[in-house]
Amino acid sequence: MAGGINSNTEDDDLVENHEINVTPFIDVMLVLLIIFMVAAPLATVDINVDLPRSAATPQPRPDEPLYVTVDKDLGVAVGNDRVAQAELGSVLDRVTKGDKETRVFLRADQAVSYGDLMNVMNQLRVAGYLKIALVGLEGPLPAASGAAAP
Repeated sequence: MAGGINSNTEDDDLVENHEINVTPFIDVMLVLLIIFMVAAPLATVDINVDLPRSAATPQPRPDEPLYVTVDKDLGVAVGNDRVAQAELGSVLDRVTKGDKETRVFLRADQAVSYGDLMNVMNQLRVAGYLKIALVGLEGPLPAASGAAAP
């Protein structure tokens, strides 16, 4: 009970209740839970790329790696933002705040030809980014058809 009137005493003081009403707190927490459940999938937007496999031991990644992605249509993206190939250097300068020592993780779809991948790498080098790491899927290599295994 929040308060009561004691009819047996001559004082008109109300009895204080020292219990905390947690119903509003629970309501707010449930609303926040629903908001985060809806917003979480939207925060994980990524560009789908069919990466080739690699048997090399993986190197540790920095806390926030900088990805440059080449998709099968030869579109280039820095992070999740698509950019024109001509603007690649200026966009990287803006993202890295001019730090040319930043390691750039370059990933490309399997359908991208070697020459097209080299063109993007050359654009990175011309822009001054010499620390380029190629990204691939980890796991066993697929068996090559007609090739002898080492």
